[in-house]
Amino acid sequence: MVNLAAQKILEDKFGFETFRQGQATVIDQIMAGENTLAVMPTGGGKSLCYQIPALLLPGVTVVVSPLISLMKDQVDALHENGISATFINSTLDYPTIRERLRMAANAEVKLLYLAPERLDTPAFRQDLGQLQISLVAVDEAHCISQWGHDFRPSYLNLAAALEDLPSQPPIIALTATATTQVAADICQRLRIAPDHEVKTGFARDNLAFQVIRDQDKDQFLLDYLKLNPGQSGIIYASTRKEVERLTNFLKKHKISVDCYHGGLSDQARRDAQEDFLYDRIQVMVATNAFGMGIDKSNVRFVIHAQIPGSLEAYYQEAGRAGRDGLLSDAILLFRPQDIQIQHFFIDQSEMDEAYKKTEYQKLQEMTQYANTPMCLQRFILRYFGDLSDEDCGRCSNCLDQRELQDITVEAQKVLSCVVRLHSNFGKSIGAQVLTGANTQRIRQLNLQELSTYGLMRGSSQKNVSGLIDYLTAAGFLKATAGQYPVLQLTQTGADVLRGNTKVARKQAVKAQRSLPENDDLFEKLRALRMALATEQAVPPFVIFSDKALHEMSAQRPATDSEFLAVKGVGQNKLQKYGEQFMAVIRDEAVVES
Repeated sequence: MVNLAAQKILEDKFGFETFRQGQATVIDQIMAGENTLAVMPTGGGKSLCYQIPALLLPGVTVVVSPLISLMKDQVDALHENGISATFINSTLDYPTIRERLRMAANAEVKLLYLAPERLDTPAFRQDLGQLQISLVAVDEAHCISQWGHDFRPSYLNLAAALEDLPSQPPIIALTATATTQVAADICQRLRIAPDHEVKTGFARDNLAFQVIRDQDKDQFLLDYLKLNPGQSGIIYASTRKEVERLTNFLKKHKISVDCYHGGLSDQARRDAQEDFLYDRIQVMVATNAFGMGIDKSNVRFVIHAQIPGSLEAYYQEAGRAGRDGLLSDAILLFRPQDIQIQHFFIDQSEMDEAYKKTEYQKLQEMTQYANTPMCLQRFILRYFGDLSDEDCGRCSNCLDQRELQDITVEAQKVLSCVVRLHSNFGKSIGAQVLTGANTQRIRQLNLQELSTYGLMRGSSQKNVSGLIDYLTAAGFLKATAGQYPVLQLTQTGADVLRGNTKVARKQAVKAQRSLPENDDLFEKLRALRMALATEQAVPPFVIFSDKALHEMSAQRPATDSEFLAVKGVGQNKLQKYGEQFMAVIRDEAVVES
């Protein structure tokens, strides 16, 4: 049981009555001086795991984060809750850095956020050594592992730098996307005992995962945005060219949109990011360079217009939707040809062959996700070692009401071809043989002599390749690891060939309204929030989350105690904003009467 002082801080400062799963355990371990790894889903309350101990412990808590833009948002949010905090990163000049170190030394701030590159400098490490540091939090800890999807070399020096701190503070590492292998790597590097890992599961109960295959991407996006107006969201694409194309397309159709990618100037990226954070635009089209530094809680949808390179990357990016706990969409628009873009990125990387082989394997698993008939949430959980027998009941596979089409004969043709190829070839050759392609490669290998040559001559290679992906994701085939994976028959696939098992598949879907409409009172509360945010130059969600506004709209608090009962409202926010928001609620009651 977490101590009473932590419970009081939770209520008074952060406006929550109870801890979420795992939070109390993590806080107890930190207060006992134990190094700890917290693996919690995005929106699962990881920040409170170190922010509350920071207020209980003497001195300062150092938070290492690779996300420069996120630092300011988190510091702003802490200030809104009446908590002293600051950050040091490359956006500051030397005098400002010296002043903030002085503030930390004089106990004027409780939390000091740093970029990991700061610890590469001996002089800065010496300055840190002069502080009374009681806790170090390593955010986005998967960056420390070479097996993680976002490995950063600057994180490798962390362990040595932290060991040099005179106060030898406990360390808490935090991540939302760590496979079993990555978690073990984090623990080894930061000297965290295996029994001090706290994992609360990877499920996001408020996210509705969807996979849309082989459809007109532009039309789907346009339909979705028009059917779900007024919602904030991110559309990811793999290349700068595609980001700009989609942005221009949506602008032509009067969508409130801007773009973000590495080819833009620093100022253009800052302006686009601020416009999105401050709700001046509703949709951001971006490469994966955008978003890790975004703490925006009211992102209602994340759409991947092209497949990312791994399930870790996908879950990290999709997880930026619904951080406030409200229903949100995570949609993947899948086309097999987009896989080649990720292949190109791996081929062009400067990593060694072992690393590349791992990345190819991750891309295969991502492709299987795009083609699996099973519950999408369960598929993701299984990948992270979080086994579940229950379907989520929210994803596009769980809710799919389309009739199944028997494709057993087509499946048998594909499986038979794999057998005839003696498991020596991959998807491309298999599709060419089945469609009767007359290529030089086919002729050189005499594959036109196979009995399965041309069995599916009436289908395109694209459609046959998609069927092979489906059969692989469904477990009838398996693909070996590496740059050039070959197809092999599984036992289930053999049962299909023998006629003992049937195979069925569903067809295309259309965009639909999936996000709830906002009521009039919510919109008035949101307008007040926007006015206050503009006045204070902070993102609106820093003042109150959409979830808090929805709760106010539903419960209509009329007294201080009722306003405090809204989740996310602490004493500081009650004093700053309570009367203004309750005045809007009173006025709405008069209008309705």
